Amino acid sequence: MSKPRILAFSGSARRESFNQRLVEFAARTAEKAGADVRCINLRDFPMPIFDQDLEREHGEPENAAKLKKLMAEHSGFLIASPEYNSSVTPLLKNALDWASRKAGDESGLIAYDGKIATLLGASPGALGGIRALPHLRQILGNLGVFVLPAQVSLGGAGRAFDDNGELVQNSDRSRVDSAVTQLVESVGKLA
Repeated sequence: MSKPRILAFSGSARRESFNQRLVEFAARTAEKAGADVRCINLRDFPMPIFDQDLEREHGEPENAAKLKKLMAEHSGFLIASPEYNSSVTPLLKNALDWASRKAGDESGLIAYDGKIATLLGASPGALGGIRALPHLRQILGNLGVFVLPAQVSLGGAGRAFDDNGELVQNSDRSRVDSAVTQLVESVGKLA
């Protein structure tokens, strides 16, 4: 039986991003739980704002194709989303939009269909980005991803990590561990 394959990324390209730190911590947790995890940074996949005219005239951007291929190769997603004006970031929405585009004979949902995801969010504020997660859940659900009910919103993120990127509070580590373990087990049933 093969290991569950999980792709981990955040919706933030900001250096020192709390959400990138959180998804990297969650990725390490998933590896300890027995998953094969690839953690990426969307900053490494720059793409233009989705535009059907641009797509028609120039085709699928190279980085969109690379991201879609990575997503298609994994059965599960760990996604940490910042909250911008009570919703997901433009970076994350744009990446999800480009990855949903049909290229050649493939399905437009090749990156999403039958996948399982766990959502995380972090913010220096008290709500921990929780208002963005229902929007992300809805987007992914409409694309065919089963989003697990357990999610983690990490408030006070400026004080949540030590210098090594580890969560300081046992309660935060426990919440991430529980949500991530559920993902690893669920994806493992597909492997």
